[in-house]
Amino acid sequence: MQKIKICGITQERELDKLIELKVDYGGFVVFYPKSRRNNSIEQASKLIKYVKEKKKAGKEEISLKTVAVMVSPDIEQLKAAEAAGFDILQIHGKLNEEVKNESHLPIWKAFNLSSYEDIASYEDIASYEDIDMAAGSLKKIVSDDKISGIVFDGASYGGGEAFKWEALKNININDKLFILAGGLTPENVGEAIRILKPHVADVSSGVEYDDKSIAGKDFEKLKSFVDAVRSC
Repeated sequence: MQKIKICGITQERELDKLIELKVDYGGFVVFYPKSRRNNSIEQASKLIKYVKEKKKAGKEEISLKTVAVMVSPDIEQLKAAEAAGFDILQIHGKLNEEVKNESHLPIWKAFNLSSYEDIASYEDIASYEDIDMAAGSLKKIVSDDKISGIVFDGASYGGGEAFKWEALKNININDKLFILAGGLTPENVGEAIRILKPHVADVSSGVEYDDKSIAGKDFEKLKSFVDAVRSC
């Protein structure tokens, strides 16, 4: 069964819902003020502490893992994310060699793909020296033991844009986790899973309110997404 990641968490009430629905991963945007879902590292630390205290209380089994979603982090930001208590790092943009080598946490490397929507197959992607200008070679990432997962996303971070799923139909990323993001919704996630069979289905904007002035996740959409994934 595919695991589920809900990204763009900013509130304790959202964490309560993720725990209730037994979601596997919660993503927290940090050090990226361009995003309306950005958390200060202090706020992220409080939210992580909230989860850990619930786990320690032991009233229910909680398997939720916390993911720091960052763009081209430097070593100082890496250390701050580790100190905050995150379980996993998800890195968009450039993955600095020092950051990679110094990290004590598993790293998921993200690639933003929708600019390649006309490509025919994964082989076409893999032949590129660079998937995007800052990302580095996909082949190099796939062979790197420090990378435990690869996130395939749309054009922009948290932009809610799907890419051409068929382009990754014959994907081979060795033993890495395959995390599918970008434009997933309760309505289309079943089709995405049928085509690609990712290890993790990752959503953010697809479970938010239609009225963007309302912050946070729409719990009805969130539950519908979880149900759709688990019915596959």
